[in-house]
Amino acid sequence: MKSVLSSLLLIILSFQKIYAQDSLQVEKINDSTVISKNISLDKTHQFSYKKLIVPTVLISYGVASLSIDALKRLNSSTQYEISEHKPDHIKLDSYTQYAPAALVYGLNAIGVEGKHNLRDRSIIYGTSLLIVTAVTVPLKHAVKEERPDFSNTLSFPSGHTSISFASAQFMFREYRDSNLLLAVSGYSLAVFTGVYRMLNNKHWFGDVVGGAGFGILSTELAYWLYPKINNLLGGKKENSSSMIMPYYQKENVGIGFVKNF
Repeated sequence: MKSVLSSLLLIILSFQKIYAQDSLQVEKINDSTVISKNISLDKTHQFSYKKLIVPTVLISYGVASLSIDALKRLNSSTQYEISEHKPDHIKLDSYTQYAPAALVYGLNAIGVEGKHNLRDRSIIYGTSLLIVTAVTVPLKHAVKEERPDFSNTLSFPSGHTSISFASAQFMFREYRDSNLLLAVSGYSLAVFTGVYRMLNNKHWFGDVVGGAGFGILSTELAYWLYPKINNLLGGKKENSSSMIMPYYQKENVGIGFVKNF
């Protein structure tokens, strides 16, 4: 189990390297080369195939684990190893899935500013939650993979892990240009959530890996879609304002919308 989790962390760290390279822009001024951070919102919301590499790899692994015998055996052996230790089942993972996003709002409240203001980041995070829910919930019912505890057939992909990595990616995107160490800290909470979904005997390893991919992809799509959504909400009108806030109640994810003209 330690080896597979180390591999997952290695993939995530390589993801940070890709972003670090993308955040640098080379400009030639008077025949001299200057390397500077690109912090423009236009660059933030541009589409790049590099942003799809890691989520594609994670999702592909998760899908492959449903049918490839070697990966199915890895799922079973990982779960068997966990069961040998007989861990206590806790529900902390139901809260840690939102922790990175909550940290973004908390840090902004005490003056540690991210890339976007309250309204804009709420639109982005709300869009990410809508996308990840719209993808994972139908997939659970379509795939019908049985959970390790045999409670139902809604195991793939892990919804908790998807939301946790969507939240972690949101935190990373908000702080990657100002504080990289703070930006990547959200992934530790996301990995914790995924691990505890397995410790609670609710998901196989492949479910967690696939869920991580769907979560990261959802947030990337949310950042790309933000300018279009902002225009639809009248973001360029000086006399209008709007607010989108995600909510979670009794395992239901939703979004609230208020607009003033």
